Amino acid sequence: MITSYYQNIWDCCCDHGSLGFALLQRKAAETIHFTDIVESLIDKVNQQLKQHFSRTEHLSHWKTHCIDAAKIPFSQYCSLDKANENSKQLIIIAGVGGELLIELLTNIINNNKDSFTDQPIEFILCPVHYNYHVRAALINLKASLINEVLIKENDRFYEILHVVIGNKNSIIPISIVGSKMWDLKSKAHQEYLDKTITHYQRMQRNTAVDVKDIIAAYQALN
Repeated sequence: MITSYYQNIWDCCCDHGSLGFALLQRKAAETIHFTDIVESLIDKVNQQLKQHFSRTEHLSHWKTHCIDAAKIPFSQYCSLDKANENSKQLIIIAGVGGELLIELLTNIINNNKDSFTDQPIEFILCPVHYNYHVRAALINLKASLINEVLIKENDRFYEILHVVIGNKNSIIPISIVGSKMWDLKSKAHQEYLDKTITHYQRMQRNTAVDVKDIIAAYQALN
């Protein structure tokens, strides 16, 4: 999903740091930022970085932060050199629940409004569930789509969205149920769609929550 060079890539809720390590090895950004609120995890990431990425070609290209992702002062790291196409920022939030992801995303935007006004910020998002609600939040935040994919790993499906907020020239809308990620000739994709529809049909039957519109939106994909 990361095909261009960035000034900063932020691996939020980085856990054991595997994603950031891979991006650092690829030299995908001037600086890879590893962030997690759990101090013991950041301590282990620091140890790994010092052990494997302490040579000159890597040493100046990573930083670690023990901080709530919602409180990261992104404005301190955002270059205002708009003429430099490599001054882009990418924030990754992956492997967390949809409700937490929406909360983090909303707080990041609200706490860094000046940065988002001065420069578009890109996000790669991969919630572990509540994809429909994440998409609804992104639409409400006036995000635009760059790319999206559906993958299956270890018998679980994940929607990965690459979006941008603050780019007035980007007008690709985000679909509430996904658009370009679907290949419904694929058995795996059809399996995921069927599972999703079945999940909401069960919710409609067994709870007081009205999800008929959600069911209809997914059924319309067939």
